[in-house]
Amino acid sequence: MATPGPRRILAILSALTAAAGLTLTAAHPSAAAGAVTATCTKTSDWGTGFEGSCTISNGTSAAISSWRLEGDLPSGTAITAAWNTTQTHSGNHYTFANASWNGTVAAGASTSFGFDGSGTGWFSGCTVNGAACDGSGNPPGGDTQAPTAPSGLKSTGKTDTTVSLSWTASTDNVGVTGYDVYQGSAKATSVTGTSATVTGLTAKTAYSFSVKARDAAGNVSGASNAVSVTTNDSGGGNPPGGTKVMGYFTDWGIYQRNYHVRNIDTSGTASKLTTINYAFGNVTNGQCAVGDGYADYDRFYGAGESVDGTSDSWDNGALRGSFHQLQELKKKYPNIKVVWSFGGWTWSGGFTQAAQNPAAFADSCYKLLNDPRWAGLFDGIDIDWEYPNACGLSCDTSGFASFRNLLSAVRSRFGSSQIVTAAITADATSGGKMDAADYAGAAQYVDWYNVMTYDYFGAWDAKGPTAPHSPLTTYDGIPIKEFNSTDTIAKLKGLGIPSGKLLLGIGFYGRGWTGVTQKAPGGTATGPAAGTYEQGIEDYRVIKGKCPATSVVAGTAYGLCGTEWWSYDTPSTIAGKMSYAKSQGLGGAFFWEMSGDTDNGELVTAVRSGLG
Repeated sequence: MATPGPRRILAILSALTAAAGLTLTAAHPSAAAGAVTATCTKTSDWGTGFEGSCTISNGTSAAISSWRLEGDLPSGTAITAAWNTTQTHSGNHYTFANASWNGTVAAGASTSFGFDGSGTGWFSGCTVNGAACDGSGNPPGGDTQAPTAPSGLKSTGKTDTTVSLSWTASTDNVGVTGYDVYQGSAKATSVTGTSATVTGLTAKTAYSFSVKARDAAGNVSGASNAVSVTTNDSGGGNPPGGTKVMGYFTDWGIYQRNYHVRNIDTSGTASKLTTINYAFGNVTNGQCAVGDGYADYDRFYGAGESVDGTSDSWDNGALRGSFHQLQELKKKYPNIKVVWSFGGWTWSGGFTQAAQNPAAFADSCYKLLNDPRWAGLFDGIDIDWEYPNACGLSCDTSGFASFRNLLSAVRSRFGSSQIVTAAITADATSGGKMDAADYAGAAQYVDWYNVMTYDYFGAWDAKGPTAPHSPLTTYDGIPIKEFNSTDTIAKLKGLGIPSGKLLLGIGFYGRGWTGVTQKAPGGTATGPAAGTYEQGIEDYRVIKGKCPATSVVAGTAYGLCGTEWWSYDTPSTIAGKMSYAKSQGLGGAFFWEMSGDTDNGELVTAVRSGLG
């Protein structure tokens, strides 16, 4: 659901590349004096894909406050992930802009970002801040033309202390590098994209906002139209927190993990749940489809492994598999709702086609959930699109409104009596995944969002720095400041999404590195630690004994065991996160996923006890 996919194999591939003695050449000439330049290289290449990095060098005599690198990839080559940058693309034209923390580059200094790609090609037509990456295209005498003024400024959401804004992009003869948002005559914040959230405001107060664009040479546009917004009444603080507890059950868990629906009962988990998300259904040909027919409705369960103690039937047309077991579980626990989740990390690529005809997609899903073979089992649908108008395992360019349009069609088809939810990004960076799609507009169509507040950091960054994968708050030295649950929830609430529609995500697993000598976060590593099913990740039920946590940072536990560094949530840290969820008036919490817990459900017990 939230596994970073391609980057998890980089350590192995990098090692193979080094062993083979390959030389990877730079794609662009070296930096030219007196200009802002960029050099991009392949740091690893395994034939069907690559890892790359770009270094932006400021050869001028003054600091720059932002940067923007663009280039084209040939057909069949694509960027699949990027870090230390905000990345967008239109077709094969890719744009990389600075993140919120690395836009300022002092005179004579440099900064870098990295990325993963698929295919064999490489960039052409590289430009940085509108000029050729080798410095040859910098205009003589410098750029003196200011960008056009931003237009269409509007408010997209507000709370008692925040206002969210969006506007239409400016144009420039070289290139716009950023925008300054003004609260009255004072600068409130600076961003690289065309949306921003102003924080720290006073409840029930009127404010006036405007925006100006700037380019790399420091030229500033005229002001946009002004918009007046009055913040909400505080209403005495956040509403009381909700008590929803949703857990994911994976269809593949019945294989190596040997985790079946019966285990939900015997572990005590069922009595603590309000909702089960069954993962995953496929999204293909613009439609919902079965993910694993054998696991879902065909696998035979004998009396000893079934929920109700009776064997499945071999009669033609008889329902077997996890679907039948879930029917029996619902009979025993009639309060539990079962939701079928579609997409996930592996199958989210299918949403691009689905977004072209949302009504047809929604109709296919409705018919599948209500198939006569299992009619009445499912109480609703979960859309796990990773990620609309952004990149996960694959990249989507269906547009800012695609997510809202898709969920609108789903709600229309399923009606008000069925549950409609969505798993969404936790990327709160300016210009990041949360800014790429209309999560605020789509919120009206869902009962709640499952906010994936985990997998912020992991050993896909093979050399570190080590960092907890699910920090509740920021901390000194965190690799990306906004990668924490508190900033994520604050940004979503700032978009105007009701707190009761947000569920805090908890990972029932740990992430780890090997080759680590430093106990505190921030240490270097040589690669991902060994895991039972996948490098760099291990279920809680295993990791609690393999590497007991000895310390806590930002509300998440961690430990150094030999040369392996692991971070994960424990019953104690989950209690802290549930206290936070209640204080914010969130709708509750969810977890990924059930088979990672102990046989007696230590973690789900902590979730339920913490929420009350």
